Amino acid sequence: MRRYRCFTPTVLLLQSFFAIIANAVSIAEIQGPAFQSPLLGQVVRNATGIVTAKDRYGFWLQGEPSSDPRISNGLRVYAPGLAHQTDVGHLLSLSGRVSEHRQNNRPNDLFLTELIAPFDLFIHSVDHPVIPLIIGRESGYAPPLAKASALDEGTEGWLSVPNNVTLLESVNATLQPDKYGLDFWESLEGNLVTIVNPTTSNFPDMFGSLWVYGDWDVNGRNERGGLTLTSVDGLPDAHPGVILIGRPLDGTRNPKEPIGSILSNITGVVTYQFGYYSILPLTAPSVMTESDPDISPVSFSASEEPCELTIGDYNVENMSPRSRHIPLVAKHVVEYLKLPDILFLQEIQSDSGSRNNGVVTANRTLATFVKAISNTASEHFSSNSPPFKYEFVNIPPEDNMDGGKPGSNIRVAYLWNPNKVSLVPGHITGNATQAVEVVKSDKGELSLSYNPGRVHPTHEAWEETRKPLAAAWQTSTGSRFFTVNVHLSSKRFGSSPHGDARPPVNGRIERRTQQVNVTADFVESVLSQDVNASIILAGDMNDFVQTRSVFQSLTNLLTDINDASAVDPVERYTYVYEQHMQEIDHMFVSDAIVNRGTKVEHIHVNTWARSTSERASDHDPTVAKVWVCDNPSNTKDSERPFLPGLTAPLVIQNPHGLIY
Repeated sequence: MRRYRCFTPTVLLLQSFFAIIANAVSIAEIQGPAFQSPLLGQVVRNATGIVTAKDRYGFWLQGEPSSDPRISNGLRVYAPGLAHQTDVGHLLSLSGRVSEHRQNNRPNDLFLTELIAPFDLFIHSVDHPVIPLIIGRESGYAPPLAKASALDEGTEGWLSVPNNVTLLESVNATLQPDKYGLDFWESLEGNLVTIVNPTTSNFPDMFGSLWVYGDWDVNGRNERGGLTLTSVDGLPDAHPGVILIGRPLDGTRNPKEPIGSILSNITGVVTYQFGYYSILPLTAPSVMTESDPDISPVSFSASEEPCELTIGDYNVENMSPRSRHIPLVAKHVVEYLKLPDILFLQEIQSDSGSRNNGVVTANRTLATFVKAISNTASEHFSSNSPPFKYEFVNIPPEDNMDGGKPGSNIRVAYLWNPNKVSLVPGHITGNATQAVEVVKSDKGELSLSYNPGRVHPTHEAWEETRKPLAAAWQTSTGSRFFTVNVHLSSKRFGSSPHGDARPPVNGRIERRTQQVNVTADFVESVLSQDVNASIILAGDMNDFVQTRSVFQSLTNLLTDINDASAVDPVERYTYVYEQHMQEIDHMFVSDAIVNRGTKVEHIHVNTWARSTSERASDHDPTVAKVWVCDNPSNTKDSERPFLPGLTAPLVIQNPHGLIY
């Protein structure tokens, strides 16, 4: 891959200046072919270039281009006192000291090559145009696919364990911009570039910056136009071609468009700031095409068949009795999730919300939510439909022992339709510290010592983390099945995928791995007594299945329902962060359920929102359809519409007569 270069009269002019200026050093010589300048710390004289952009702290120069595609011919000049003396289009020379800069409080940032403490500034002429480097299919110059850095070694690429094995800046390797994304953007540091036909791949952040990719080859493009974290040749795709667009230099504002919108071409300078390679546009782009605002509900509904269940999973983001988003989440449950028979919830706060007052109960929170769902269902369906009301259960944690905001005491919980399923009777609900165990009756039936009960809640793996909630259920036919609702530790203390640590630090990965292992031990305790047990495990797991080491103990026992349902990998996402649309909310099922056939859909009510302010949560919900009985006597195989190989139509009326 070769960089598109055009030797314009401006380039020839620069060549002539280099020929006549004594002791001149070129910008390409300052940048060099590696991450750090070969002239670091040296005072260089008569560096010459044309001003391509400026801000109040200095300006950017572009000099004579190098024939080596590894070497940038752009440079940041940090000169707050001189910025007002220069303007875009000035051809100038100056001297100064070569520096590699990063903020003291950001030790994982990469360095930005700069010229500092400048002197002997001389403006030779003005009004020189600079033709930006075009990045896109038309020019034939574009970022590489899949890999971010040569130092992301391991069986899982940039998600390999252990993390932080090597520091990129310490190695300071020669750049390979045709193979690795970080090398590609480093080879353009300080250059003026144009991104052709950029597509937004995340919401704008609080500063108005947005992630985009241009008119070039990418992996993982989904229906929405975002890029899903998928695997390429067995390794997770780092999406190195996605670039952060920072605040425009002329004071205009970037558009606040939803994911998948197409913008006008973006011209700006390549830099590194706040942990990411970025482009600072000369002016804000305009919107060419806005993504489709329509969001589809789940395509299937609850049915009258007692063994056929719909299972929902939703992180409702710090829900308390006073949360403003309760009506919107209730609308999602009714209109988009179509009232699942069982709903796994995460981030249910205590009845006093985030007030740190010792309150740990959440019955008021859940009752308020259930009432909102009932009211929404009454409004949504005909007046002659019977009222719909979920039952709910949770186990209050010990005060401030489960992480989250102090005082909020977030926990997992279940809602369920009592006309379809019930908790297996005869057992009391466990408390915060009681560990649930599998028990077998004299008749050989499996149940739980506490129902529901927490999974090994005193294990060190769960320090300052939500504890899983296991439950044993039965259908109206008496068939039993088990669920486990989880919310693993967050990625707090992780590092930027554009950072110095390679592979990047996956925050708390050791803790999540341990939590999965503990949960898998419980699952195994069920399967060891009944290999044909029906088990559904779901929740916010705060990691990707591509991080195989985290999930290995669990995937040895259960199957990702996406795989069981043959969901296109590019449509497997429930969250968007940095350059990726990603799945961190998962559902796993036992072989017994897999063998009967499954369906699953991720409902993008939040990742497809028009803005972050219109979202109810930062997570998307998921709805699955599963069969939990072995051989229900009242159902013929031909009436089981989602068994492998069968194509009978789905039943679309739920047990309450509510028609979708």
